[in-house]
Amino acid sequence: RYSVFGVKCVLPLNKRELNKFIDLPKGCGRKGNGGKRTMTEIKQRYEILDILRGFALINMIAFHGLWDLINLEGMRLSSTASHWTDIWQQGICSLFILLSGFCWSLGKRHFRHGCVVFAAGILVSAVTWIIMPKQSITVGILTFLGSSMLIMIPLEFVLKKIGWKAGLFVSIIFFIGTKNINSGSLGFGSYALFRLPENLYKGYIATYLGFTDPGFASTDYFSLFPWFFLFLSGYFLYRLFREKGWLSKLKRKAPGKNVLAFMGRHSLIFYLLHQPCLLLLMELYNIVSPL
Repeated sequence: RYSVFGVKCVLPLNKRELNKFIDLPKGCGRKGNGGKRTMTEIKQRYEILDILRGFALINMIAFHGLWDLINLEGMRLSSTASHWTDIWQQGICSLFILLSGFCWSLGKRHFRHGCVVFAAGILVSAVTWIIMPKQSITVGILTFLGSSMLIMIPLEFVLKKIGWKAGLFVSIIFFIGTKNINSGSLGFGSYALFRLPENLYKGYIATYLGFTDPGFASTDYFSLFPWFFLFLSGYFLYRLFREKGWLSKLKRKAPGKNVLAFMGRHSLIFYLLHQPCLLLLMELYNIVSPL
């Protein structure tokens, strides 16, 4: 329904009519169109988020290429380089998780999206178990992200009652405080507040939650805790942007075609394909190099 000078009208529900201008408060929208915007403008993506996701994806591909060289081709790194590589890996994954939490409120179909990402994580695990059992992935980042998206569906009924300031502060503190949970303690880095009972660290479910079983091994491991608190930090960071009116700044479109934005829009496909492509390139190099 649509109001023109106080008279209620009904717009025909077809694409041509929907692309006509929609009323907005005076001063909004493009200049020269009476403060109105089209459906194309309304559906405009948050391109800055796509670019950030694409940036994280490029770094992840580069990191996995380096990982393949080290673990499959025997390349060696100094202890200093190895230390900075670990920091690089943590930064990449932290950006992915923070963006995922931020974007959760922007999406719809949360159950469907969560199931797709979770299923992709199971697919990656199954393929690595069969093809690369010594470098298999269990409870990887896709499994974690899919789980977080699904957990957020019922949890949001509680979270939306919490102010963004308290929510963001508590989420960050809990993430820092539980960062060492996989290694048996609460704390961050070399700071261990206290050790947790060893009997918590038994079984697959405990490992999935963050209490890593001593016999567990995975080349990509993201347990629910501590990482879910970083996901929540992204969720509350979105609430901050929404309250401050900063979301529109994330829609700024870069001039020309942006490769990072394109990769960010199709990040799941790139994630699933990048490692097979890297392995194929390495195999081709090994075949051609002796010639």
